[in-house]
Amino acid sequence: MSPLRPLLPVMLPALLTVLLVAPAPPSAHASGRDGAEGIETARTARQIAPGVRLESYDRLEADRWLRIDELDVRLAGAGAAGAGGAGADSGVRAEYLGGRGLAALADSAARHPAGPGRRVVAAVNGDFFDIRGTGAPLGPGIGAGRLLHTASSGAGQAVGFDADGLGRVLRLALDGSVTLPGGAVRPLAGFNTARPPAEGFAAYTADWPAAGLPVSGPAVELRDGRVAAVRAAVRRPARRDRPAPGTTLLIAAGTAAPELAALRPGDAVAVAARPVAAGGGPLPVSAVGGREALVVAGVPQDHDGEPNNAAAPRTAVGFSRDGRRARLVTVDGRQPDSGGMTLTALGRLMHRLGAHEALNLDGGGSSTLLAALTGEAALTVENSPSDGRQRPVPNGLVLTAPSGTGRATGYRIEPVGGAPRAFPGLTRTLRATPYDALLGPVPAPETAPSWSLPGGGGRIDSAGGLRAAAPGPVEARAQGGTARGALRVEVLGAVTRVRAVPDRIGLAEEGERARFVLTGHDAQGAAAVIEPRDVALDYDRSRWSVADDGSGGFTVTARVPGAAGRVRATVRGSTVAAAEVALGVGLSDRPLADMEDAARWTGTGAAPGEGRPGRGLALTPPAGGGTATAAPPRPLRVPDLARSLRLWVNGDASGTRPAVDLTDAEGTTATLRGPAVDWTGWRRIDLPLPPQADPPFTVTRLTATTPSPTRTKHHTTPPPKPHIQAAAPGPAGSGVGRVLVDGLVARTPPTGVVRTGDGRDPVVATEGRVNSRPWRFAVEAAGARPASAAGAGRTAAVDFALTGAGRPAFVHRGVRFLPLGSTRPTLAGGGLERITALRAALATAAREPGTGALAVVEPYAPQAVDRKEAALRLRLLAEFRRATGKRVLVLTVGAPRFAAGRTEGVLTVAAPRAGRTVIGADAFAAGDWLSVLPAGPVRPAGGR
Repeated sequence: MSPLRPLLPVMLPALLTVLLVAPAPPSAHASGRDGAEGIETARTARQIAPGVRLESYDRLEADRWLRIDELDVRLAGAGAAGAGGAGADSGVRAEYLGGRGLAALADSAARHPAGPGRRVVAAVNGDFFDIRGTGAPLGPGIGAGRLLHTASSGAGQAVGFDADGLGRVLRLALDGSVTLPGGAVRPLAGFNTARPPAEGFAAYTADWPAAGLPVSGPAVELRDGRVAAVRAAVRRPARRDRPAPGTTLLIAAGTAAPELAALRPGDAVAVAARPVAAGGGPLPVSAVGGREALVVAGVPQDHDGEPNNAAAPRTAVGFSRDGRRARLVTVDGRQPDSGGMTLTALGRLMHRLGAHEALNLDGGGSSTLLAALTGEAALTVENSPSDGRQRPVPNGLVLTAPSGTGRATGYRIEPVGGAPRAFPGLTRTLRATPYDALLGPVPAPETAPSWSLPGGGGRIDSAGGLRAAAPGPVEARAQGGTARGALRVEVLGAVTRVRAVPDRIGLAEEGERARFVLTGHDAQGAAAVIEPRDVALDYDRSRWSVADDGSGGFTVTARVPGAAGRVRATVRGSTVAAAEVALGVGLSDRPLADMEDAARWTGTGAAPGEGRPGRGLALTPPAGGGTATAAPPRPLRVPDLARSLRLWVNGDASGTRPAVDLTDAEGTTATLRGPAVDWTGWRRIDLPLPPQADPPFTVTRLTATTPSPTRTKHHTTPPPKPHIQAAAPGPAGSGVGRVLVDGLVARTPPTGVVRTGDGRDPVVATEGRVNSRPWRFAVEAAGARPASAAGAGRTAAVDFALTGAGRPAFVHRGVRFLPLGSTRPTLAGGGLERITALRAALATAAREPGTGALAVVEPYAPQAVDRKEAALRLRLLAEFRRATGKRVLVLTVGAPRFAAGRTEGVLTVAAPRAGRTVIGADAFAAGDWLSVLPAGPVRPAGGR
C-alpha cells in the first residue's frame, strides 16, 4: 500500500494528528543498536528547571520503532545548563520517592515533601518489586539518610546520591545486629526486606515500604529496647500490618527461631541496622535499588544469553565519571510505536549518552517518566507506559529543584488542543501560562496578560482568541508587566473540507462519554483544528449531550441506555460540506464464530467437540503441560468499536487457561488471556480488548494452556480479571486440561456509516488538460497490455511508462523519480531501507537547481508500511516542499482502483493495475503541476 494510504481516507486523521504535533524536522543522525543501523526520526527538547532538561526522540531500527525519553540532569553543585546559566549551581537533588505501598508515580510525586524553598520537577519509577506478593521493593532503599529497606539477600545494586548531590552506582549491604538478653549478639540478616531470610533474625519497622508484612510466623514486638509483646503465628493470607512508629517487629528462622521463642515481655533486646557500601566509599543520603549493571567503568555490558535480555520497556539511570551529571532514561516497549530494548542495547545507549556507570531499574509496565511543564507545578507523563496507564509501583527517584520567586518573568504560549495553526476568519484560542525565573509556577496573577499581533494580519481578543485575516504566518504576543511571550501561528488557506476524528463513537451505557475533534483542511490538504465556537451542531438532544470540552474538541455523553444516531457539524459562515459523527450506545453480541465449522479449525490439540448447543471446539493441551492451538479456517474480523470478546468455556477444573490471539491494524500480535479454569460445566467469559493497540483486530487463533508443574513466573503483570458468567452445569471434560469452547462473539455498540463527499481532486483532469502539459508519462502495472488499456490512444505521446518495478532513480525534465521497490514490512527492514533512500533523494533534489519536483514511485503492497512510517514519510515530504518550494508526488502502481488527493501539499496518485493512467507534468508551473487522466472511476485518495 502507498505510504500515505491513498485508498484509506479513514486513516488520514491519525496521520495528520501525528504530523501536526510533530517536532522540528528529524535529524539525520544514525547509530547502531546491537550492530544494526538505525536513524533518529524526531526529537524534541525542553528545559524543565535550571539543571534539568528533557530530551524525547524516536528512532527507526531495522526491526522496531523506539521511543526514548531522557532527563539530562546536572546535580547539585554542578554547572547548570539552559535556563540556569552556565556555571551556576543547579541545586537539583535526586531523592527517594514513595515507600508507603504501591501507588501511581504521579500520586507519589504529588505527595513528596520537597522541603522549604524547593519543588518537585521530575520523577522516574524505581526498583523491581514483589509484584505478586506484598508489592515491596526487592532491593535496598535509603531516604533522607535513613535506611528504609535492604535487599532480599546479600548486597543489592542501587543508584545512590551523596550529601553533595553526586551520584554513582554502588552495592549496598546490611550491617546489623540483634543483642539478646544476657548480651549475646547475633547478626541481623534482614531489615524491612521483601523476602524474609531463611536463616537468622530479620526486623521490620514503620518504614516497611508496603502494607502487609511478608511474615506469618511468631514475632516479637520491641519498643524502647525491650520486648513489648510476643505475637503468635497468623494464618495466611492474613499477614501482619506495618509496625506502628517506634515499634520494631523481630522475626527469626532456622537456628535463630528458638532464641526468638525464648523471649518474654520486658526482656532487653537491642536491634541495630545501618547500610554499608560494598567496596567502601561514602554512604548515600538517597538510594534506590536496581538489578543489572549496564555500564561499568565506562564499558557497556553484554547481557546476551541472560533471561532478562529480551526487548522490553526499560528504565535506567547513568552517571558521568565525576558523578555530577545523571541521565534518567525510559524506553517504551510492547507497543507498535516502540518495541523496547534488550539489556545489552540499553547499556550501549547509556554509554552513548555519556554514562560511565549505569544501572537497570524496573521496566515493563512499571517504566514511567514524569516531568513538569514550564510554569506548572503538576507533573505530566512523558513516556507511554505499556499497560496503557501508570502501574502502581512501590518507589522511584524524584528530582527536586529550588523554587523561584513566583513572580512572572515570561509566558509559555500554546494553542488549545492542537498545533499552532489556524484558518482565516476562524478562531484559534491561545493560552498563556506565566513562569518565574526558574521556570516554576506563578500564583494566579491579578490581571490577565494583554494580547497583540505586532505584524497585523488579523485580531486577537483579551482571552487569546486569534482570528487571522489571510494565509501566512502571524506572531501572537502576550505581555503582563515585564513578562513576555510569543508564538508563531501558521495561517492556512480557507477551509475546503471538514472531518471529525474519530467519525464513529460507540458508548457502552448511559452516562458514558467520549471525545471527538473537528479537523479542517485547506485546498492543499493542510490541516488544523476547528474549535467548537466556530461550529453549529445538529443532533437529537433527547438522546445525546454534546458539549465543548475546553480543549478544542467536543464531549459526547449518552443520555439513554440504547440508541444510535448522528451529530452533524457545520462550520459557521462556511459553505463546505459538513462533517458527521456516527453515534451508538449499548453493547450487543456480534457473532464471530459459532464453532459449527470446528472440524475446519486447525492446530495442535484441536478437534470438534460438544457445543452449547450443537458443535463446539475441543482444546486439549499436551500431557504434563503445554498449549493447544486452533486457527479458524479464515481470519475473524472484529468490529472496529468492539469493547471485548465473549466466549463460552466448558472446563474440567484443571487450571487450564484459555486465550484468544489477535493481530491489530499493524499486524502486531496481542493475546487476551482468560482465567484459569477452576470450574466444571459451561461458563461465559468476557475478555477486554487491549486499549493500547490499533483496531481493527483480527482473531487468528484460540489457545488453551496447562502450566507445567515446574513453571514459575516472576514479576509479570497479571492478566485483567475477566468477567465470568456461570451457566447450568454441563458435561465435564477429561479432568486433564481439556476444555470446550463455543460462541465467540464481540461486544459492540451500534453505529451507522458516516456519509462523506466524493472528494474529487483538481489534479484529476480531462484529456485536453493532460495533453496541454509540456510532457506526459504513463503508469501501468508490470505486464499490462497498453493497446487494450483504457486511455491508450486518447492522449498525445508519452515520454515513458512506469511499472513501479526494477528501475533505478532518474531525472526527467525537472522531475527526480525515486522508485522504492521494497515491499518488505516496516519492521522487517523495509522501513529503514525506504526512509534512508527517501532522505538521500530529498537531499539531492534540494541541491539540484534544475529539479522542480520529486516523484516517489512504489508498488502497491498492502500492510508493508505501518502508520508511523507513513506519518514520517508524509512529514519528510511536506517539510521538503515547505523548505524548498519544490513539488512532491507519491505514485502507487498496481493499486486495486484509481485514487488521487493531497495531504499537506503532497500529491498522492494510486494508479490501478488494470488500464493505463496518463499524467501530464510541468515541474515549474504555477499552481498544480500535474494533470491526471485516470484509467477508471475516480475515487478520493483521502487528502481531499
